[in-house]
Amino acid sequence: MSLPRVLCLGEILFDCLADQIGKPYEAVESWTPYPGGAPANVACALVKLGTSAGFVGCIGEDEPGDRLVTLLEEVGVERTGIQRHPTAPTRQVYVVRTTDGDREFAGFGEFDTREFADTHLQAEALPESLFESADFLVMGTLEMAYPDSEVAIARARELAQQYGIRVLIDVNWRPVFWQDAAAAKAKIRAIVETVDFLKLSDDEAQWLFETPDAAAVAQHLPQVSGVLVTRGSRGCSYCFGEVSGDIPAFSVQAQDTTGAGDGFAAGFVHQLCLRGVETLQDAETVREMVEYASAVGGLTATKPGAIAAQPTAEEVRQFLDRQ
Repeated sequence: MSLPRVLCLGEILFDCLADQIGKPYEAVESWTPYPGGAPANVACALVKLGTSAGFVGCIGEDEPGDRLVTLLEEVGVERTGIQRHPTAPTRQVYVVRTTDGDREFAGFGEFDTREFADTHLQAEALPESLFESADFLVMGTLEMAYPDSEVAIARARELAQQYGIRVLIDVNWRPVFWQDAAAAKAKIRAIVETVDFLKLSDDEAQWLFETPDAAAVAQHLPQVSGVLVTRGSRGCSYCFGEVSGDIPAFSVQAQDTTGAGDGFAAGFVHQLCLRGVETLQDAETVREMVEYASAVGGLTATKPGAIAAQPTAEEVRQFLDRQ
């Protein structure tokens, strides 16, 4: 397998989706596990769209971890960056769903959030060879909640700077992962000020910058090249220097929105790989890129399971042709 253009660093896990839609956690009778984890979702979505991607993260030396490695292999994601922990389990997250497809992360069952393998990602074991050839690094912020993986993220940022890799952070705020929400906000604010591209939801933008508008967020981040703010069924806003705007969401029948934002991020990075960063100066091209990302996110929401639902490039093309 050739070295990937995009590295996705962070967590891979099982989202255990409630089979009884509309019920609170304590009333759910059964759960169905689906592979997920935002960075892994992005890596898989990129490969399905036609852009080579590698996943970097830590999972348990257990049966769920084996299943996730097999899945990445089947999809075609580069796996050199996977670390295996001998005793810590692969993470499972329990997710309850509303009748309109929205979800809420409800906890980790019998485990404390700090007990899972992903928290033990080791900085010194990151394979530098992957960074030598990559063009983009995609990360979330969940792994900043734990000492080992926070150091690994810092090391990945150093390698990205060393090799001229552009960095996209998807904030992916999940309070259930953090022990201290106030400390989380400060840490996240600090790191997003240093990246090339920032993707966040309107709620996250309001939380961090007191505005859901991408152009207003960009005013706080003079070093960031581009900001994307997704708003679910209300579309998204974007700002790339002098180029900014809003687009409406595509009308789809949502079943599970768990991986929609990750699909959006993958669609955008895929377009960056195809068209080049220099095209972000052209307003019409940027709008087409963001519309493509929105189409990938929308299609991902039409089926359950963040990875299973992801579209191929041909499915996205057919979808856009029908609009």
